[in-house]
Amino acid sequence: MEKGVVSGGIRKKSLPWLMLSPFLILVFVFYFLPVVLIAVNAFTGMDSALEWNFIGLSNFKKMLLDPNIIEIFKNTFIYVFFTLLINVFFGLALGLLTTYFIQKENIGLLFRTIWMLPRISPPVVYVLLWLWFLDPSPYGVLNSLRALMDLPPGEWLTSHPKTAIILANGMIGASFGMIIFSSAIKSIPTDLFQAAKVDGASQWSIIKDIILPAIRWPLMFVTMWQLLSLLTSYEYILLLTGGGPGVESEVLALYSYHKAFESFEYGYGSAISLVLVFVALILCFILWKVFGMEKMMGASKVE
Repeated sequence: MEKGVVSGGIRKKSLPWLMLSPFLILVFVFYFLPVVLIAVNAFTGMDSALEWNFIGLSNFKKMLLDPNIIEIFKNTFIYVFFTLLINVFFGLALGLLTTYFIQKENIGLLFRTIWMLPRISPPVVYVLLWLWFLDPSPYGVLNSLRALMDLPPGEWLTSHPKTAIILANGMIGASFGMIIFSSAIKSIPTDLFQAAKVDGASQWSIIKDIILPAIRWPLMFVTMWQLLSLLTSYEYILLLTGGGPGVESEVLALYSYHKAFESFEYGYGSAISLVLVFVALILCFILWKVFGMEKMMGASKVE
């Protein structure tokens, strides 16, 4: 009897690990293992010969002497900061518009579906639309609008490359925030809104005192998620400007890609990626403290 109880207890304890094992294997193979390989490769001089010749901190010393690295760090900060503002605040505005201000569910759902189309489209198609919009010829959308006002066409991707990549990434990133915030706002009891309106609360008071405190957790989640995504993603920049002209729109993630897969400096590219990992960890720690996530994840004081 005791053996049956013990074996049943063991099976009960091992069942969660058994169910999670496929997911844990995928995380280890596609997330943890690549980070380990990058960390090891950052201390090698691996090039097109694919030889693991360890050179210590030489790649990091080379990074300090890289004439482009300061401008690339500056580009990364500007790109992440302003794109994150669009992703979070514009996504919040879309969520409020389609969930709170537009009361008819069908209209709000239609608006959210239309705004989600770029996200479910292939990146190449999405970037092609931006290339058409910013086309330097008189047939580009923006230049066609300028022609209506008798203004000359502009070379937008060469004169304002940072603005182009910020807008392109910001608009598509806002759709993610829109979905999260819309779901969070819908979960707020309608009695709170009705009571506030009876008390004569303004729309701004309802947003400030009811909606924003209620969606604080989704707000923090979207901020941290989008921060990490922007630090490591580069596909839209690669397709839109290629990091140019020069290095005016080059960011750390794209610079790592260029060094590893175009210049075949795999060791140096891995070193840049490793630095990017530490930058992401530092920024996450700062946001963790700023948002006070320890209090939110702690046990409730109400019994």
